[in-house]
Amino acid sequence: MADVLFDLLVCPDGHGRLHREDDGWFCASCGRLATEVDGIPRFVDQEHLASFGEQWNRFDVVRDDEDRRVFEVKTGMRLEELAGLKVLDAGCGGGRYSRLAAMAGATVIGADQSTAVEKAAAVASDLSKAEFLQVDLKRMPFEAGSFDVVFSIGVMHHDQDTRRVFDAVARMVRPGGRLAVWLYRRNTWWQEWINQRLRRKTTRMAPERLERWCRRLSWWGGVPGLNRVLNKLVNFSNHPDPELRLCDTHDWYAPAFQHHHRGDELRGWFAEAGFENLQDLPPEKTGFGYRLAYKANLIIGSGVNVLGTRREG
Repeated sequence: MADVLFDLLVCPDGHGRLHREDDGWFCASCGRLATEVDGIPRFVDQEHLASFGEQWNRFDVVRDDEDRRVFEVKTGMRLEELAGLKVLDAGCGGGRYSRLAAMAGATVIGADQSTAVEKAAAVASDLSKAEFLQVDLKRMPFEAGSFDVVFSIGVMHHDQDTRRVFDAVARMVRPGGRLAVWLYRRNTWWQEWINQRLRRKTTRMAPERLERWCRRLSWWGGVPGLNRVLNKLVNFSNHPDPELRLCDTHDWYAPAFQHHHRGDELRGWFAEAGFENLQDLPPEKTGFGYRLAYKANLIIGSGVNVLGTRREG
C-alpha cells in the first residue's frame, strides 16, 4: 500500500482520517469502513455492477496506442501534462487509463465500484504511483479538493443517479484543477425506444444467454458495410479487434443502469458545480458523414464530453 492512500483516506461522513489495522480501514467514530483484500481497500459490494467486475477481469482490453488516443480525446489533456500531478480516475474499470497516467508520471488513484479494480491493480502492478480502491463514487473517502485532475470516462451513467455521482466526483477537484467527463449521448427517440426495450430483456438474461446474444451481435460487428448500418438500429460494437468488440457489446447490454444525456445538460452540471472555461470535446472520428450523424444524435454509443476548470476563490 503506497503512502498516498495513507495520506488521503478519510471518513466519508467527515469524522477525520482513517487508520489501518490488520486487514481493515477504520474510522474512530464509525468503526470498520473497509476491508483490505489483495492490497485493495474494499468499501462496497455492489451487486448491480457485478457485470463490470466479470467483464473487465475476463477480457484483456489494454491497447496502449489506442488507449492513449482515446484518453487524450475524451479528457482534452495530453498525458505528458499529468506528470507530477495528483489524479483521480473515477470509475477506473480495468485500469487502462490509470495505467497510462501513472506511466506519464502522475500519482494516480483509480476508484471503481466493482471488482474490476482487481484487473486494474494487475495491469498497473509494476507502477508504484498507481493505487486502487473499490468504492461507491458517491461516497469516496477523500477530502474535497484532493486532486489536481479528475476524469471519468463512460462510468457515471451506470449508476441509478448520474447527477449524484457527478456532484460527488466534482467535489474532489481542487480550485484551479480540471475535470473531464464522458457520458452516453441521448439519441433519437426511436433509437432510445429500441434500446430501452432490448435492454429490458438483456439485463434480465442469464449470463450464458447474454453471452450468446453478445457473440451474435459482435459477429455482425465484424461484417464490413453492414456493421455501420445495422448498429444504428440495434447497438453493437464494430471495433476491428474481436475481443474488444465482444467486450464493448457486453458493456452495452449487461449493466443494470444505463442513462443517456444531452450536452447542454452536462455543461449545466459543470457550471452549477463551480467550473468555468468549459469545452465541449469533439469525438475521435472526423469523417464528414460521421460528424453529420453525430450532430443529429444518430450514433448509438457516442458521448457528450466536457472539460472544465474549477473556479478559484
